[in-house]
Amino acid sequence: MKYLVRDKIFAIGDDYWIEDEAGRHAFLVDGKALRLRDTLELKAPDGRVLVTLREKFFSLRDAMTIERDDRPLATVRRKRLSLLRNHYRVTLVDGTELDVSGRILDREFAVEYDGELLAHISRRLLRVRDTYVVDVVRQDADAALLIAVAVCVIRMAERED
Repeated sequence: MKYLVRDKIFAIGDDYWIEDEAGRHAFLVDGKALRLRDTLELKAPDGRVLVTLREKFFSLRDAMTIERDDRPLATVRRKRLSLLRNHYRVTLVDGTELDVSGRILDREFAVEYDGELLAHISRRLLRVRDTYVVDVVRQDADAALLIAVAVCVIRMAERED
């Protein structure tokens, strides 16, 4: 399933619909204003909060947390930097690790688990400016989590740049 995500709309206080490939509303991004730290909620079309993204305070390395039902689900951290590609590690609370690598600022990267592609993020085939696609490859993958991971690594890469 492919999801269209608008790039520059992810700001505090902004709300935005993420659409599926058929043009239906799939997720609502709710940017929480007047918070001490960066907070976004990814909601189902019926308004249920699926995941919350938060900037992590007091971390030695830049990190963001993804929460579900007010409990930590994953932590996103920068893994290493090479000349051409950014690398991030997503550690789920059960110990599972996802690898994110590619050209984050160009919106050309992948999310993998143990070498298996879970999602590909790209803006290459789009004509709409400031939009990218999160292509969730596996049918059993958690689309809300993978979209949240994409948003987190993009925000972190932009801050580092």
